[in-house]
Amino acid sequence: MNTTLFKADTRGHANYGWLDTHHVFSFGSYMHPERMNFGMLRVFNDDVVEGGSGFGEHPHRNMEIISIPLKGVLMHRDSMGHAEALHPGDVQVMSAGRGITHSEFNGSDTEPVEFLQIWIIPDTPNVQPRYDQRRIIVPQNSIELVVGPKDGDAPLWIHQTAWLSMVSLESDHTREYIPRSEGTGIFIFVIEGELTVHEQTLQRRDALGLSDVGSIQIHAHQQTSAVLIEVPL
Repeated sequence: MNTTLFKADTRGHANYGWLDTHHVFSFGSYMHPERMNFGMLRVFNDDVVEGGSGFGEHPHRNMEIISIPLKGVLMHRDSMGHAEALHPGDVQVMSAGRGITHSEFNGSDTEPVEFLQIWIIPDTPNVQPRYDQRRIIVPQNSIELVVGPKDGDAPLWIHQTAWLSMVSLESDHTREYIPRSEGTGIFIFVIEGELTVHEQTLQRRDALGLSDVGSIQIHAHQQTSAVLIEVPL
């Protein structure tokens, strides 16, 4: 098993006043030659947008985009005609395919909105753009599958043999994760709390990439929430 640690305080960071953003992988003005991606996982951004602000209309192509609100209300509009509000507990997927434009902005004029934005490289280019979002309930002490390949068993799907799960563990609880496919790696990002994976302790906003991995044990030292992504390498 090989591991790569991404400590929270080593991420790329930019603060534009209206946007405070951290990047696990190279993005925008942050360029790190050893942090371009983790297999097909290309972007993992941790964004805070101030009240009354947001990302204006902008284009995307050939990327599977997953947004996970953590606090506040995230408003979404796109060229496919969707105008949606996302709250904590919702998960959004968008296949940019052959091209879309969209905007994301804070649904409040006063309170910040916090969300994770994740980009996964698709296995098929130039597909028909699509959008979906679901309310996801994550039981305590579980690893809940949220996103997977088309025709799989996940409530949301993308154009890639990849799986995204939400982890919720109480203090001193352990759960096992078994990879769903060969030749994949596992990326774990701690939203809140503290856990240990493969003798590596991760705290709030730390992440760990694992390759050549069999089953792994995830042990929480306190109430912990995390994102686990399995992607082809």
